[in-house]
Amino acid sequence: MAKHSVGWVASQKRWLLAFLVMLSVSTLIAFFIRAAFDTCDRSLDVVDKRPKIGASPSPLRFMKSKLVLLVSHELSLSGGPLLLMELAFLLRSVGAEVCWITIQKPVDTDEVVYSLEHKMLNRGVQVFSSRGQEAVDTALKADLVVLNTAVSGKWLDIVLKEHVPRVVPKVLWWIHEMRGHYFKLDYVKHLPFVAGAMIDSHVTAQYWENRTRERLRIKMPQTHVVHLGNSKELMDVAEDSVAKRVLREHVRESLGMRSEDIVFAIINSVSRGKGQDLFLRSFYESLQLIQEKKLQVPTMHAVIVGSDMTAQTKFESELRNYVMQKKIQDRVHFVNKTLTVAPYLAAIDVLVQNSQARGECFGRITIEAMAFQLPVLGTAAGGTTEIVVNGTTGFLHPAGKEGVTPLAKNIVKLATHVERRLTMGKRGYERVKERFLEPHMADRIATVLKEVLHRSKSHSDS
Repeated sequence: MAKHSVGWVASQKRWLLAFLVMLSVSTLIAFFIRAAFDTCDRSLDVVDKRPKIGASPSPLRFMKSKLVLLVSHELSLSGGPLLLMELAFLLRSVGAEVCWITIQKPVDTDEVVYSLEHKMLNRGVQVFSSRGQEAVDTALKADLVVLNTAVSGKWLDIVLKEHVPRVVPKVLWWIHEMRGHYFKLDYVKHLPFVAGAMIDSHVTAQYWENRTRERLRIKMPQTHVVHLGNSKELMDVAEDSVAKRVLREHVRESLGMRSEDIVFAIINSVSRGKGQDLFLRSFYESLQLIQEKKLQVPTMHAVIVGSDMTAQTKFESELRNYVMQKKIQDRVHFVNKTLTVAPYLAAIDVLVQNSQARGECFGRITIEAMAFQLPVLGTAAGGTTEIVVNGTTGFLHPAGKEGVTPLAKNIVKLATHVERRLTMGKRGYERVKERFLEPHMADRIATVLKEVLHRSKSHSDS
């Protein structure tokens, strides 16, 4: 059986005390508020301003006293909802009145939903039902309505009904999906009439532009590409060498790894689309290459963060069976899904971003890893190509089965060249500091919101 860890073991008193000394309470809380952001293109309207980072006033301060309704398709630990939550907190920080509704909620009490809703309530975000009169009234009064993901489009007809024409002109539609099954007219028939669309990468924006035109015969609205940025809290940990050392030692000890071992990790929900199966094949192939060439390298490990211990899927069972079949149980470690990714980023040496097909829309874990000065081995697909500079901050390989051997060779390259790993990691960190911080993201979003509010006002005045 492959080793597992539930990670972040709070019961280990000695480590926890040390960790609390290193990090502020605000940093710990912030671990639970992660999300995603980027910039895309429709005709395309590219927002690529790079402000100087400092204690300057928030570029979103013009949103003070504005009423904003955020509509999420679900409330979970996935990227879309967490990203919308981050926008809610950014808006609250400048004095905007922010309301939140979740379209699909579980019938029974859900611990994750309960926890995330209370995080929002504690930050002054109002949370109420998506189907009541309060939702309709708020949508009519709001200065801005943000629909999160393509699926949220159905809410317009189901709840707003005859009020749709009054609300649509002040909608900013934030789209994260890359899969073809989201291109349904039922979801996006109002898309041409909204004030604007915001998409996380240029690749995804172009994909939506082409698919809506060719498949649905509708036109995209003015579309903005907004790349994401790392929070100050994550950067504080990434730049704290003492905290990183404590985290690294703790995680490695809990997984049974030595300080000198080389660790490659994939941090994503376990599913076929994220490519954990192909990563394991590449990892096994890299071990074979090292053995055949008689290369001298420290012990190598593969860590898969994103497992679900309580409900192992058929796919995850396949992964574990493969590990047993290849007799690499001592090299592969499955870690339960978690929001607290910082400990694992501190503990590993290389991040593998192996999302398949069209790749990630953006893939925030990539810029988080780069903040920790980790090189990235990623598929040459989706938003990863807009983050990773091939040969400089990491290596790119093809998606699909044809990428297995190239990824294996890239694993060997980084395993056998310490200086290359360190240099790529430093260059990735510099790239993050240049363009992937929260102030960069806030500035790009501010540009979009100003244009959307102006367009909405022009429509109401006409």
